[in-house]
Amino acid sequence: MLAAPGLARATDLINQSSDGIAIRGYDTVAYFTDAKAVKGSEEFSYTWLGATWHFASAKHRDLFASDPVKYAPQYGGYCSDAMVDGFTANANPEAWRIVEGKLYLNTSQAALLEWELNTAEEIERADFQWGVIKANLTH
Repeated sequence: MLAAPGLARATDLINQSSDGIAIRGYDTVAYFTDAKAVKGSEEFSYTWLGATWHFASAKHRDLFASDPVKYAPQYGGYCSDAMVDGFTANANPEAWRIVEGKLYLNTSQAALLEWELNTAEEIERADFQWGVIKANLTH
């Protein structure tokens, strides 16, 4: 079994702060609509998979609520580069890419650049590792 520090329960599927805020309060829809990282607001929040997601507008919140899987970052918002090796790591919402309609976050710009050296292979490996980690979560 692969080690996944900090990820042991099904409630850990989303990378969230101790107060339950997903991806440091960034608006996950803005990556798709505005092509940039935008801080969300508590005023426009939505709870999904045990985490509270913040959005910059009611429109973004409603888009997310209508199809959260479309807008949520891959691997629960954990670092994509770390996931390649089967580990979870907090991601920096400013280090991101959308690849084939999916949002990927990384711990830093340096990790993002490393991940981008072979994106397709990295995604394939990380998808596999995420599946293993999810299968080993306790309920």
